[in-house]
Amino acid sequence: MAVSSATFSTFISPQTASFADKSSSFSLRLLRPNNVRMVRTVTQAAASKTETGPRKPRGIMKPRRVSPEMQALVGVPEIPRTEVLKRIWAYIKEHNLQDPDNKRVIICDEKLKKIFADKDRVEFLEIARLINPHFL
Repeated sequence: MAVSSATFSTFISPQTASFADKSSSFSLRLLRPNNVRMVRTVTQAAASKTETGPRKPRGIMKPRRVSPEMQALVGVPEIPRTEVLKRIWAYIKEHNLQDPDNKRVIICDEKLKKIFADKDRVEFLEIARLINPHFL
């Protein structure tokens, strides 16, 4: 881990400010000792990363095994959740399975009924919940 740092120094000198006219002996002196030094340190704590190759996928990007019903629809035994959703939407668009009056509702055919718990109609927000049991 490489850390670089730099130090900048500023010296403060006393200043005199007068609130009365020059003939008056009254003046306000701002007291700042000569031996005070303000130090501002700037550090950069960025570790140099060594590239060991691409990161392994995690979370919803990690390929998971799927049920035989899901495999019949998507065509592969292991697939990430994000890719499953893309393929389901491609299947819905390709077979024109959206309700023409309300595009948020999907009219299920036989393949989709197997995945969506034998429902005839599914709203698009339900899809993520209904595909959950098909990931092993």
